[in-house]
Formats: sequence, structure tokens, C-alpha cells
Amino acid sequence: MLVMENKELQHEEELKPTFAVHPKKFLLWLFIVTIVMMFAAMTSAYLVRSTDGDWLKFDLPNTFLVSTAVIILSSITLQGAYWAAQNNNRQMLIAGMGITVVLGVVFLVLQYEGLFIDLFKQGVFLGGEYSNPAGSFVYVLALLHGFHLVTGLIYLLIVFYSSVKGKVGSSDLLQIEMCTTYWHFLDLLWIYLFVFLQLNN
Repeated sequence: MLVMENKELQHEEELKPTFAVHPKKFLLWLFIVTIVMMFAAMTSAYLVRSTDGDWLKFDLPNTFLVSTAVIILSSITLQGAYWAAQNNNRQMLIAGMGITVVLGVVFLVLQYEGLFIDLFKQGVFLGGEYSNPAGSFVYVLALLHGFHLVTGLIYLLIVFYSSVKGKVGSSDLLQIEMCTTYWHFLDLLWIYLFVFLQLNN
């Protein structure tokens, strides 16, 4: 009788739905939430500080608009690479990831040009005697996002190497799924920052 009850309990436990998240995915989402909170705090500080009378008004560089288009395109190519991995299309997987890496580098180059060439021409600097809090906020937000994008590029290169070695496919999607999630997040984060700065600059 006791054996039967134990079997019934075991059967009930097996029928219970499990909502376990892979530990690596959990850590990734925890990292993303941390970044969201940090940028939310910084943009809130931006709004509070902008109410002071010494706030400088200036136009955002046109290169920021171009870089926004580039990072959106990079998300599309990486999503294509993910779909290729699901279908075990190794050629499309490698091509999609390779193009995404190139677009990521192009984005960083455009950001550098926008910050340290275009803004300099407008007299907007990060620090020093002639700096203004408005310009400093733009630099800090863009550079901080750029830093996280560099980490995304490093992750992309690691997954790209695994793809070349044939370690990424429909039977093992964890790496590219996490990489795609993080990259899409960085894409959305920059779009948010770009729109925020356009509306509040």
C-alpha cells in the first residue's frame, strides 16, 4: 500500500509543469535588468538636471541617425543567423553572424565620429572649461552604451567562432539564442537613448 502511494506521489510530481530557466539565461536577464535600471537612473537624472538654466541646446549629429539604422540592420542579420542555426544552415549562419560583426564595428565607428568629430565641431565637449552638463550627459550615455556594445561584439565573436567550428545548430541553440537576445537588447537600448535625446535635447 505504501509503495503504491509513493508511486502515485512520484507520478503527480512528474505531471507538475516545470518553469525552470537555464542558469545562463537567468544570469543574462539579470544582467539586462541591471543595465536597464542604470540607464533609467541616468536618463531620469538627465531630465532633472535639464531644468536648470545653464542647459546647452545643440543638434545631435546626423551620424547618430545613420548608426541607428546600422544597429537595426545588425539585429536583422543576427536574427537571420539564428533562424539559419535552427534550420542547420551553416553557410547562412556564418554569413549572418559575420555581417553582424561588421555592422557592429561600423556602428562603433559612427558613434566615435558623432561624438569626437561632429560634436566637437559644435563646441560640445565631454569635460573641461568649455564643457556643459548637456553635452557631458550625451557623451556618457553614448560611451556607456558603446562599452556594452563592445561586450556584445566580443560575445558575437565567440559564438561566431563556435559556428565556424560547427558547434552551433538546431541541437545546441543556447549560445546563439543568448547572443541574439543580448544584441537585440542593445539595439533597443540605443533606439531608446536616441529617441530620448532627440526629444529632450
